[in-house]
Amino acid sequence: MSLQCGIVGLPNVGKSTLFNCLSNAKAQSANFPFCTIEPNVGVITVPDERLNQLADLVKPQRILPTTVEIVDIAGLVKGASKGEGLGNKFLANIRETNAILHVLRCFDDPNVVHVDGSVDPVRDKEIIDAELMIKDLETVDSRIQKVQKQAQTGGDKQAKIAYDVLVKYKAALEQGKPARTVTLDNKDEQTLANELFLLTSKPVMYVCNVDEASAANGNKYVEQVRNAVQEENAEVLVVAAKIESEIAELETYEERQMFLEEVGLKESGVARLIKAAYHLLKLKTYFTAGVQEVRAWTFEEGWKAPQCAGVIHTDFEKGFIRAEVIKFADFIQYGSESAVKEAGKLGVEGKEYLVQDGDIMHFRFNV
Repeated sequence: MSLQCGIVGLPNVGKSTLFNCLSNAKAQSANFPFCTIEPNVGVITVPDERLNQLADLVKPQRILPTTVEIVDIAGLVKGASKGEGLGNKFLANIRETNAILHVLRCFDDPNVVHVDGSVDPVRDKEIIDAELMIKDLETVDSRIQKVQKQAQTGGDKQAKIAYDVLVKYKAALEQGKPARTVTLDNKDEQTLANELFLLTSKPVMYVCNVDEASAANGNKYVEQVRNAVQEENAEVLVVAAKIESEIAELETYEERQMFLEEVGLKESGVARLIKAAYHLLKLKTYFTAGVQEVRAWTFEEGWKAPQCAGVIHTDFEKGFIRAEVIKFADFIQYGSESAVKEAGKLGVEGKEYLVQDGDIMHFRFNV
């Protein structure tokens, strides 16, 4: 699947350092703005303990995890909506992503220059928000001009729906609120809203980049961010990018775990970030398990069995007959597919079955 999360933020907040930890693709990381000019794309493995648990039981020849795409986008500055800095390129790149990981600097370090001269993550957040909202307001105003007459004088139902949605967005944006805060009344409005591709309608997670001492419990800057985003329905994640880069250089799993314990963490920030990005995109995982391979497959929340079968191959969806489903907990409890069948826990599902996260699937098809 080609769904992507874009890492955004002001220059020198730790975006590229974080991206380097996430991916083998090394973005240039330097102490000056715009060192990342073209967006770097990393296809990153999603950590999932369930995959290893299944592999321990099945003993397959290979294990294949699922992935998520992360895009490192050039740093933005005030005035980007008017083309300042790399503004136009930034806005085009972010429009192509499905969700936003907004990195905020939440650490003091006199050796790392801040583009605005001081550390203030809420101000930094508002700078980027303002630029995105200005661009969205331009989009909304332009669309209103096109549909207003049809909506108010004609009998065009779609134009009326479009106008109502646009007016809602305009009111929110003019109040300094992102499009994602707007409540839509029905599916028709949601469909039309999706066609607008507004920058501030994308789901967002604020990634607070902190110093080592704040890696486990955050700090005053993190609390400021949490208070500022309370009404946004957005997640906040605390990561110490400098520590993560040090962890990434350690060769063994045992060394990495010892390092994490020393700073008071059970799991690396990178692992938490990848999982959170995956969920931010509303992605889920189902598994196939056999002696050749145990594999994780990505699907979108709300997909039915034939759509999920199509992730493996389009023929599976076209010729879908049924899906044989084992719940993850049942597989772990009974230890094998045959034992699950003997216990009467294997489900046979049709085309309307909503696949659940963690399902172990076997598709029957005929083309």
